[in-house]
Amino acid sequence: MPQEFNVLALVKGAERYVYVYDDRSRQMILDHLQQQAADGELALNWFDAAVLTEKVWEQALETYEASKPRPEQSP
Repeated sequence: MPQEFNVLALVKGAERYVYVYDDRSRQMILDHLQQQAADGELALNWFDAAVLTEKVWEQALETYEASKPRPEQSP
C-alpha cells in the first residue's frame, strides 16, 4: 500500500501555512500548530490553530472510515 499524505493549507494575509503530514506524524503536526499559535511573531492565532486541528481530526476520521471493511451487499 502506498504511503498517503494529508495536506492542510492556510493563507492569512501575506503569510502562507502549508502542512504535509502522514498518519504517523499527526501528533507532531498538532503540537506544531500549538507552537505556532503561541508565537506572537506569526499571524496564525489560536482560532486558526483550532480550525486546523479540527481539519486534522476530520482527515483522520476520513482515513479511518475508508480503511474499514465494507460489508457485502446482498442483491
